[in-house]
Amino acid sequence: MRRGWELPQPRTTAEIQTSDGTRIILRRHGNPDGPRLVLSHGNGLAADLYYPFWSLLADRFDLVVYDLRNHGWNPPSDIRSHNVATFVSDNECVAHGIDRHFGKKPRIGLFHSLSAVLALRHEPPGEGFEALVLFDPPIYPPGGNPLDIDALWKKFAIGSRLRQDRFATRDEFARSIRRSPYFKGLAPGVADLFAETTLRPLSDGSGYGLRCARECEARVFEYIFAYHCEPAPESFACPVKVIGGDPTASFSFLPSMDLSAIVGLDYDFVPETTHFLQIEKPAACVSRMLEFLGRKGLV
Repeated sequence: MRRGWELPQPRTTAEIQTSDGTRIILRRHGNPDGPRLVLSHGNGLAADLYYPFWSLLADRFDLVVYDLRNHGWNPPSDIRSHNVATFVSDNECVAHGIDRHFGKKPRIGLFHSLSAVLALRHEPPGEGFEALVLFDPPIYPPGGNPLDIDALWKKFAIGSRLRQDRFATRDEFARSIRRSPYFKGLAPGVADLFAETTLRPLSDGSGYGLRCARECEARVFEYIFAYHCEPAPESFACPVKVIGGDPTASFSFLPSMDLSAIVGLDYDFVPETTHFLQIEKPAACVSRMLEFLGRKGLV
């Protein structure tokens, strides 16, 4: 792995339990005296994969990163509870756990893709946060064909179940990432970080497997349409910024949508990026985020 993406040890960690006993590990990085940022990730990924992005914030902010159940640092749990409704419930436990273990202070949420959907599913969206910054949330503007959207999710579910899930070495996985057209825009060294953060050694010593099992990833895609929503800015409990991938770019994994037509939504995008913009152009993502937080008087 490139030296620039060598993950630091957390300043401290804490383990919480959700309402069904699932364990989630919180990690605290950065400047404990700074404003608090809470960060999570997209389906099948891991919060540590976003290190190229959140490393740029470590000097200035108190960073709490965490993985969704069955992802990242967390141990496997019952696949029957692996769904959006449970994730939303888990996030309530995460919020209480952050306050209990790291001290109570205002929080700003930084969420990508699936974790951004979860933030929008709270009632009301943004409750408990000073602000939300949502990176390429898979929401669709009015006029989108629901059947087309549902078919897209089903296609992703099939693709997830067909993924290779065992690798002899982490380098084998990293090579597959470099070859994939979905990840052609990744910043240098991120393919190796991908392998480091989304694989774990197999118990039989035969190589490495996905931390988020492909069945779990597919399950989210199969059922996420039931939680499809269009943003209603007047219902947000805090300021919300949406930063998307380039909606004019050619299709790559999940198409980024131009949400500028939704009146009241603070929307921007990063040119020449895809759905994975935070690990493609992290500095540009940070710049847009800080501009928004500055306008709201939060930094």
